Amino acid sequence: MQEKKQVKITDTSLRDAHQSLMATRMKTEDMLPIAETMDKVGYHSLEVWGGATFDSCMRFLDEDPWERLISLRKAFKNTRLQMLLRGQNIVGYRHYPDEVVEEFVKKAIANGIDIIRIFDALNDVRNMQKAIEATKAENGHAQGTISYTISPLHGLNHFVEVAAKIKNMGADSICIKDMAGLISPYDAYELVKSLKEEVGLPVQLHCHYTSGMASMAYLKAVEAGVDVIDTASAAISLGTSQPPTDSMVASLKNTPYDTGMDLELLGEVSNHFKEVRKKYDIPLDVALGVDTNVLNYQIPGGMISNLASQLREQNASHLLGEVLKEVPRVRADLGHPPLVTPSSQIVGSQAVVNVLLGERYKMVSNEVKGYLKGLYGLPPGEMNQELQKQVLKEETPVTCRPADLLEPVMEKSREEIKEYIQKEEDVLSYILFPNVAVDFLKRKKGELPPLDNGKKQKQESVAQKKNNSGAGKKQWDKLQKIIDQDLMQVFGNVLVYPVQ
Repeated sequence: MQEKKQVKITDTSLRDAHQSLMATRMKTEDMLPIAETMDKVGYHSLEVWGGATFDSCMRFLDEDPWERLISLRKAFKNTRLQMLLRGQNIVGYRHYPDEVVEEFVKKAIANGIDIIRIFDALNDVRNMQKAIEATKAENGHAQGTISYTISPLHGLNHFVEVAAKIKNMGADSICIKDMAGLISPYDAYELVKSLKEEVGLPVQLHCHYTSGMASMAYLKAVEAGVDVIDTASAAISLGTSQPPTDSMVASLKNTPYDTGMDLELLGEVSNHFKEVRKKYDIPLDVALGVDTNVLNYQIPGGMISNLASQLREQNASHLLGEVLKEVPRVRADLGHPPLVTPSSQIVGSQAVVNVLLGERYKMVSNEVKGYLKGLYGLPPGEMNQELQKQVLKEETPVTCRPADLLEPVMEKSREEIKEYIQKEEDVLSYILFPNVAVDFLKRKKGELPPLDNGKKQKQESVAQKKNNSGAGKKQWDKLQKIIDQDLMQVFGNVLVYPVQ
C-alpha cells in the first residue's frame, strides 16, 4: 500500500487569479464577504497580496494596499496568508536599496503576511538574498522561487543548481513558478523528483493554465512528491489563471494524496466568485480556451494581450504575428531571461518597437539599456555583445549585485512626503510608486477627487502617449525621466530613445 502523502493547496483567488483574468481589479469589498467560509476550508495558505495588486490598489481602485492586507488578516483567523515579492524589486519594477527591502518585509509580516514567495526575473539568486534574510529575521516563511522557462540554457540541472543556492541562503521551501504554463507533465515529474531528492526542501508548484497542461502537470508532480500546488476557485480558474481548486481536490479524493478538503465548502466559495466575476471585464481570449502558441513564444497570456493593446493604439494590430516572432529573438539577444515581470515587459516592449520601426534596436528603452548594463542582474546566458556595445557605447557593464550600487532613500523619501504621511507604510508606497502614491495620498486627504475606477487616468495616459508619439529625442528623454520614477506604470506606455 502506497504511503499517504497528503497534498496541500494554496488558493490564489485573492491575488494571482484576478491578476491573470481581471487585470488585478478585484476590490477588497468583493473578497471580505467570502473570507469566513474560505477560512474554514483548510488551505495550506491563501495568496492575497503582492505582485501587481500593490500598484493596482492605488492606481485603479483607490484602495490602500496596506489597509487591504490588514483587513484580510483580521478576516482570516485560521489560515496563513501569502504574498509574492519580486526579490530586490519588491513589488515594483526596478531594484531598491536593501534598507527598503528590509523595511517592506518587516511591515508586510507585521501587518499579516506569513509566507513570502521570493523570486527574481533572471533567477539571479543574488537578487533574492536580502529578501530571504529579511523574511527569516522577522520569523516569516521564506519561499525561494525558480522562475521556470524553456531555452537552450534551462535544463533540469540548471534549475536544481538554482534551488540549491536558494537553500543555502536559508529558504524554507522552494517554489517552481511556471508563469506561462510551459511545464509539461513529465518535465514537472522529473523536476519535482530531482528537487526533492537533491535539494531536500518542501516543493510547491505554481502553474498557469495557458497551454492547457497545468492540471496534468500537477498530477504528475503529485506523484513525484510535490508538497503544495497552487489553484484558484473554479469560478476564476483556467485560461491564464490557475487550475481549479475544486477539480484538483476532487481528482485527489480517496487517493493517497487526498487533500482532506470539503467540496461543498469549495462550492460555496465558487458560487461567491461566480457572482463577483460578473462585475468585472474578463476578455474571452484570456479566460477561455487554450493557447498552445505559448509553447512556441513562451509569452504569458497577459503579456500577449498587452502586446496586442500596444499595437492597437498604434493602428498596427496586423503586426502582432511579427511581434510574437520578434519576442524570442529579443529574448535571445538578452541572454534568454525567463519572461516574468519585469523582464517580460522589457523584452515585449522592445519587440514592439523593433517591429513598428522596421529596424531592430533603432530605438531602445532605458530599461533595455539598464538591462544590458547589468542593472537588473546576471542573465542566464550571454547577451548579444554587439548589441551591448551599440547601446552602452563606452559605458562599462556592472558585474556586482545591482543593489550594491544604490544609496539609502528612506529618510530622504520620508522628508519629501511628510505632509501626506498618515502611517509609516506610506513612505514605502511612495518609494515604490512615487507618482501613483502621491496622487493616492492626495485623494485620501481630499486634495484630489476620487478616481472613476481609474478609467479617466488610463484614458489620459493613452492620450498623453498619442500626443507625444512624434516627439524628438529631448521630449523622449523628458518623458522617460517621468516614467523612470515608477517604471512602466501602464505596460502599454513604451517610452524609448534613439540609439545614436
